[in-house]
Amino acid sequence: MRKIELPDREYRYITDDSRYCDEKTAFLLTSQNRNFSSEKCCCSIELSEIRELFGVDKIKIIGITGTNGKTTTASLFYSILLDLGYRVALQGTRGFFMNDEKIEEKSHTTPPILDTYRHIYQAIADGCDYFVMEVSSHAIEQERIETLDFALKVHTNITRDHLDYHKSLEEYIRVKNSFFADESMKLLNRDDKHIDFNYKNAYTYSLESGSSFKMLAYSMTQGLSGMVQFFQEVEDFHSNMYGFFNLYNILASISGTKLLTNRPLREICDVVENFYGVSGRMEIVSEEPLVIVDFAHTPDGMREVLDSLREKDIVVVFGAGGDRDKEKRPLMGKVAEQYAKKIVITSDNPRFEEPEDIANEILSGISKLEKVETILNRREAIKRGLELRNGDEVLLILGKGDETKQVIYDKKFPFDDREVARELLVEKGE
Repeated sequence: MRKIELPDREYRYITDDSRYCDEKTAFLLTSQNRNFSSEKCCCSIELSEIRELFGVDKIKIIGITGTNGKTTTASLFYSILLDLGYRVALQGTRGFFMNDEKIEEKSHTTPPILDTYRHIYQAIADGCDYFVMEVSSHAIEQERIETLDFALKVHTNITRDHLDYHKSLEEYIRVKNSFFADESMKLLNRDDKHIDFNYKNAYTYSLESGSSFKMLAYSMTQGLSGMVQFFQEVEDFHSNMYGFFNLYNILASISGTKLLTNRPLREICDVVENFYGVSGRMEIVSEEPLVIVDFAHTPDGMREVLDSLREKDIVVVFGAGGDRDKEKRPLMGKVAEQYAKKIVITSDNPRFEEPEDIANEILSGISKLEKVETILNRREAIKRGLELRNGDEVLLILGKGDETKQVIYDKKFPFDDREVARELLVEKGE
C-alpha cells in the first residue's frame, strides 16, 4: 500500500510514491524519494512530521536483525509479551499481526518506511504497548528505518547472505553492525565473532562467552531446555522447538523481555513453552517417519539445522535460489556432504538461471558424489528423498520453508514443500 488515509487533516492522504500524488495527497519525503517530482501533490512533509502526527513515542519499538533467527526471535518476543499480558504488534516476514490476530499477509521483511509507520499507527490505535519488527540489511542500507527510535535493538548473528546485493561479506557485516552504532539499548549475541557495536547501553547473551545473560546449561532431548542466569536470577525454561540455534533465539527473547519489562525471570521463562515455533522453520511435517521442512538457504543456516540433528542419520533435499549469491552454492554442497548421509540436489527458485547450472555449482563443493542424486523437479526430488530414507533416518527439506510458490523465470507456480511432502506420504501409505 503506497497511500494511506488520515482523518482530520488539511490533506486526506499521504504517499511516498510520486505516482500517487494528487491535490488531496501529501508527499512524504524520505532518503529514497527526494529526487522524484512531487508537484502533483498538495504539499510535502518530512518524516519528523509524520512521527509527531502518528504519536510514535507512545509505543516501544523492538528491532531485530541478523542473518538467521530474525523471524523466530521476533515471533518469540511477540508470543512471550502477549502471554505476559501486554498488547503487542509484530511486523516481519510472516506478515503483520496485532494481539494474536493476523492483519496482513507476508510481504517484505522490512517494508517501506511509510508502511512501517502505518502499522505503528494501527498498533497505537489498538492500544499496543510494543511493536516488534524484523530489520533486514537491505532496510538498513536503504534507510527504510530512518527516524524510528528503538526501545531495544537485537542482534542474532551475522553470517554469509545477500552478497548479490552487498557485493562482499565485509560490506554486509559493516551494514549489519551500523544498526548498533548508536546509544540506544542493545542486546547482542556475544558468541558471534562478527559483531561490532557501541558499548553504551549494550547487553549481551551467550551460550559460550561471558555475557550479561548466560545460558549455564541446556538439553536438546524432547525439545529444548536450559538454565538462564541474569545477575542473581537463575531460572530454567522448556521449549517444544528443535535445533541448537533455537537456544540462541530463545535466550535472546527471554533476555530482551527482561530488559524491556523488568518482570521476574521466572515469569518470562514460564511462558516460553507456549510457543511452538514458526511455520517453515524446523517445522515437523511428519513424526513417523520424521520429515522436517526449514527455510535454511545459506551455508551457515544449513549447518545450524543439520548440526542440530547430528545424533540422527540425515537425508537432505535442497537447492539454491537463482539470480542470488553464486559463491555460496559450493559451500552449501560442502555442508551437506559433511552432515548428511544421503543428498538430493534439486531446484529451489531458479528465477532466470538454468536449474542444471545451479545444481552443478552446488555439486562442485561435494567430493563424495556417490552419496548424491540430482533431481531438478522438486516434487520428484522430495519423493526420492522419502524413498531413500529408511529406519529412523530423518528427511530434511531445506531452502523454501513456508513459501507457497516456486519462482521460475518471472512466473510464480504453486508449490509448498510441506503440502507436497504430506501428499507423497499419503501416496506411500505412511
